[in-house]
Amino acid sequence: MFKGNEAEVIQVVEGPQSVPKSPDGPEGGDFADSRPQRNQPGAEAPSRQRRPAGEEWSPGPPAEAEESPQATDTSDNQPRKAIRRPRAVGIGLVLFALAAGSGSIYWGYTRHFESTDDAFIAARQIAIAPKVSGYVTQVPVTDNQHVAAGGVIARIDDRDYRIVLTQAGAQVAAAQASIQNIDAQIAVQQAQVIASQAQVEQAQAALVFAQQQSARYEALARNGAGTVQNAQQYSSQLLQQQAALKSAQAAVTVAQRQIESLKAQRSSAEASLAQAVAQRDQAQLNLSYTIVTAAQAGRVVNLTASPGEFTQAGTNLTMFVPDEIWVTANFKETQLASMRPDQPAAMHIDAYPKRAIRGHVASVQPGSGTAFSLLPAENATGNYVKVIQRVPVKIIIDNPPTDVALGPGMSVVPSVRINAEPSLYERLASSIDHLWRHA
Repeated sequence: MFKGNEAEVIQVVEGPQSVPKSPDGPEGGDFADSRPQRNQPGAEAPSRQRRPAGEEWSPGPPAEAEESPQATDTSDNQPRKAIRRPRAVGIGLVLFALAAGSGSIYWGYTRHFESTDDAFIAARQIAIAPKVSGYVTQVPVTDNQHVAAGGVIARIDDRDYRIVLTQAGAQVAAAQASIQNIDAQIAVQQAQVIASQAQVEQAQAALVFAQQQSARYEALARNGAGTVQNAQQYSSQLLQQQAALKSAQAAVTVAQRQIESLKAQRSSAEASLAQAVAQRDQAQLNLSYTIVTAAQAGRVVNLTASPGEFTQAGTNLTMFVPDEIWVTANFKETQLASMRPDQPAAMHIDAYPKRAIRGHVASVQPGSGTAFSLLPAENATGNYVKVIQRVPVKIIIDNPPTDVALGPGMSVVPSVRINAEPSLYERLASSIDHLWRHA
């Protein structure tokens, strides 16, 4: 038979083992029964080992005891996992359907627009320069200042031009006096013509009397009642009166020809007057050019003029950006199929992202941007790779802001509505807004 310690060892090894449960197991101080599995040799080996009689043995928790709570938990969670899995799948399908519907609505909304980020503000900026030379006396504007149409930008010393204007005015007065003198001469000559015509009439009357006297004395001389001397005397007087009449008629002709000469002189004097008036007007223009003004409303940019500077005609005083600006949007040529003039456009300026700017399409350039560049691309030589071209589209700004500065080169993101029909998103938004207002 066995001794006390050996019997105890055999009873502990070969009998049912009891180990305390892990802290993760069920609540309470119960012990879980764990029997070694036959297919695990590592678990059977400790059961066959025997300790010496004098050595105290303390059983360690076998592997089965550690795995027993996990096996129990797995068997308990299997129904829960089976219930949660269909829920997760249903939630995922609902989320997928919502995402697909939202994406379809958004895609349908975006199809009504064409947008590009290759767009900039454009304007016909000009260089302001004087037309006459002289010293700059005043510059009443400064950089980036807004100037109304006709506003003064610079003044040039005008004393020399005022003197020239005075001389031109004097020449005009002299030409006018010359015309008046010729007019007076024409009036005198017309009176002379009248006097000559009176002399012609007097000569005609004397000629008639001389003809009568000559005829009478010739008849007396033939009848013997008169002398031959008297007949010859009155015949001579007749010839004299005829010559006097011709002289008077020639004087009338000369007086009339003199009037025509005076009229020709008057035409020449009128031409001189016109020339003098033109010189006076040119002097007046040159005097006005001493005040450099803005032809239209806009802003002064890059001002270089300063008082005391001598400027030549054509020298730039400043750059000028008019208020009339627009947007040049370089759309891809594949975006122009449905783009037409007068289509509305919404624009966002990078400098002022919170401002919604509205506009409309003015025109589409008949050709790509490279076709009108300084060095256009030559595709007829070398290898060719097709590249989508950009075509400039001019967009007019309907409500340009007046409290901020807009100028050429500023970046804009325009969006042109190419389809006027409302999209599904807009119809839904309109219905929701209608219901909200009448709720």
